Amino acid sequence: MTVPYKRTHYCGELRIEHSNRTVTLAGWVHRRRDHGNLIFIDLRDRTGLVQVVFNPQVDSAAHELAQRLRTEFVIAVTGAVSARPKEAINEKLVTGEIEVFAHKLDLLSQAETPPFVLEDEVDASEDVRLKYRYLDLRRPSLQRNFVIRHKAMMAVRNYFDRLGFLEIETPFLTKSTPEGARDFLVPSRLSRGEFYALPQSPQLFKQILMVGGMDKYFQIVKCFRDEDLRADRQLEFTQIDVEMSFITREDIIAVTEGMMKEIYRAALGIEIQTPLPRLPYAEAMSRFGKDAPDLRFGIELKDVSDLAAKSEFKVFKSAVESGGCVKAISVPGIKEFTRKRQDELAEYVKVFGAKGLAWLHHTGEGLTSPIAKFFDQGTLNAIAERVGSQVGDYVMFVADKPKIVYDALGNLRVRLARELGLIPADKLAFTWVLDFPLLHYNEEEKRLESEHHPFTSPLPEDLPLLDTDPLKVRAQAYDLVLNGTEIGGGSIRIHDSQLQQKIFMLLNIGEVEAREKFGFLLDALSYGAPPHGGIAMGFDRVVMLLCGASSIREVIAFPKTQKGVCAMTGAPAPVDARQLKELGIKTDLG
Repeated sequence: MTVPYKRTHYCGELRIEHSNRTVTLAGWVHRRRDHGNLIFIDLRDRTGLVQVVFNPQVDSAAHELAQRLRTEFVIAVTGAVSARPKEAINEKLVTGEIEVFAHKLDLLSQAETPPFVLEDEVDASEDVRLKYRYLDLRRPSLQRNFVIRHKAMMAVRNYFDRLGFLEIETPFLTKSTPEGARDFLVPSRLSRGEFYALPQSPQLFKQILMVGGMDKYFQIVKCFRDEDLRADRQLEFTQIDVEMSFITREDIIAVTEGMMKEIYRAALGIEIQTPLPRLPYAEAMSRFGKDAPDLRFGIELKDVSDLAAKSEFKVFKSAVESGGCVKAISVPGIKEFTRKRQDELAEYVKVFGAKGLAWLHHTGEGLTSPIAKFFDQGTLNAIAERVGSQVGDYVMFVADKPKIVYDALGNLRVRLARELGLIPADKLAFTWVLDFPLLHYNEEEKRLESEHHPFTSPLPEDLPLLDTDPLKVRAQAYDLVLNGTEIGGGSIRIHDSQLQQKIFMLLNIGEVEAREKFGFLLDALSYGAPPHGGIAMGFDRVVMLLCGASSIREVIAFPKTQKGVCAMTGAPAPVDARQLKELGIKTDLG
């Protein structure tokens, strides 16, 4: 029978200064130790642990009931806080100087034996943890993650409120528009055969808010994308969405940097030094092979195409002659480079389209390997100097089209740095990546596509190139990268309807199609749109990095598995045939 109680303190709050006070605590039994005459319970709530002592001389009824307690039983305890004897102090606990002598115990709920131990170090698979997420969430490390997430979210709201922004909600049920990923579609019962789409982002709505005069908008919003999952991607995710009118790129960068300072100060007590570094897109790709480079370590890509062309190595020569390039990285710390290891890395770069991986070992006698015979000594010396290799390093090459070379070496660079322990775990390496291409060419469909989205404005100085060489046009776009993860991106938007129509034409979006897909935006732009721009920050990714987690599933309360399934609820799941009939949907189309 449950006895009414009122909790007076959280477990993790108690300190030596609470000695001799009577307190009421409530939580879960973390451990139970029966020493015969005395029973010790580690009581846990989300603030931490405290030791509770049941002594029959203090209260025999509480002591008798304590004998029935097991792990994860829910209890309420009233007792007196007492300083521990000096020899019994537990320095590993913040409450380790005190204990609570119970004179009242209420058993509020019993528990089955958990399928895994609820400790920070857990050996259960992620699938099991997600199935029993309500147990997984009790682990101290996950509870810490959600405390950090809360602090970060409150910091964002308070920051933008101080700057005079309005938080405005935008619809979840909207029109399907092409934004890069598949939409989640929601059938309409009232308009059978027609569908809403869940928003991939509030992109169009926030632009329309600017036309509507809401000149400083933000929103912490759910977004939905039906795409393949990975460690930093979920079907539904949270975004910090920001848009401003009458601003420049510099204004958005300054506001975003201020927000990141607030988040790190509030969540971790860390001061970020601003302004943050910046890299042009072309330089990021050339040096690191990625538009989201990890700057915590070196191993930069070096172009050795001119030197490779002087060699007799046909793979290199043919790549350069066909308009490709040869790039190399110098990797320190590899103790053994066995044939098995060579083959393994060669197979790895093939995932990114490379035909193979060539290498040279920098020994005391210079650069050596099976391919060294194709180079004269002067060229080998020049390669060593170009890539900055030292004795003991391995120089690794990929030769192919630039995109393949960047993908292969950029990813190999990160993989090897992780495996060799070259990445400082406690370092924060922010960078802005600027001046992205406005467009890229889709080889399969033989047409131009937007690098980001079709509402991104070109750099003013590149506008003439729209008519002569559109692939050279740079965008007023910017990404914020932290430790090799893109945590945010945005752009200055097109506010001129004629320029927007011109971009549509380059993208092979005709007037009829443009009206059908974006007519409401085009109409809005025709009624006096202010210059505007914004940014969207991946809030889950930011929190993942704040917490030092390896996956955003560790900072989302109820995430999906890599197969897009909620292991706890079983979603997605079949629905009643009557529901489908109401919606005019058949599921047996083959």
